Amino acid sequence: MSFLDQIDNIKLPQHIAIIMDGNGRWAKQKGKLRVFGHQNGVKAVREALEGCVQANIKFLTLYAFSAENWNRPKLEVIALMELLVSSLKKEIKTFQENGVRLNAIGDISKLPSNAQKKLQETIDATKDNTHCTLTLALSYSSRQEIVEATRNLARKVKAGELNIEEINDDIFSVNLYTRDLPDPDLLIRTSGELRISNFLLWQIAYSELCFLDKMWPEFTKEDLYKSIVEYQQRERRFGKTSEQL
Repeated sequence: MSFLDQIDNIKLPQHIAIIMDGNGRWAKQKGKLRVFGHQNGVKAVREALEGCVQANIKFLTLYAFSAENWNRPKLEVIALMELLVSSLKKEIKTFQENGVRLNAIGDISKLPSNAQKKLQETIDATKDNTHCTLTLALSYSSRQEIVEATRNLARKVKAGELNIEEINDDIFSVNLYTRDLPDPDLLIRTSGELRISNFLLWQIAYSELCFLDKMWPEFTKEDLYKSIVEYQQRERRFGKTSEQL
């Protein structure tokens, strides 16, 4: 019996975020180069996306490339950028058939020009799709996102467009990259690591966390469905007591 059949469609998480970790270690275990792991990780991305479509999850955000990843060996970074471009070319048909809208957050200006171009082309081609929004976090740093939001608010205050007393959670949120996305209900991380790694630090304040002891290339739809079932079994209190819910 699939975990998909155990999902309560009334209590679905609206937004799932995933830290896709373990590509390099998975490849190393098999005596392969790290890029082999990244290539196989694309299959897991497809599993996650198709699983979200089948489970009627409206928003999926994937930590595809962090700002810190630019410090990796040059050849690996080049391979990752080429893989991004080739994957977008291959998956555009899947996006259109499944009603997936592509979105991206992060310092996109740092990507190679061909990656920026293909990314924007795919975003434009899928902008009218409404079944699921897939957001790729690319050259992304949550701390930098928060710093930029703070700077933007400071400029508005200095220009007389905003009073300091008006700044609250909502005002701050609309100055983040994720202004058009709901906060994640569920955050999944693969590879057995138990950390957040500078990902959506503001947005996951009340997210449920699920850590999987398997590498990203091994991730399947069933892992997604099982995580959703586990999420639905938890009591989300948001600071209240059980009796208040």
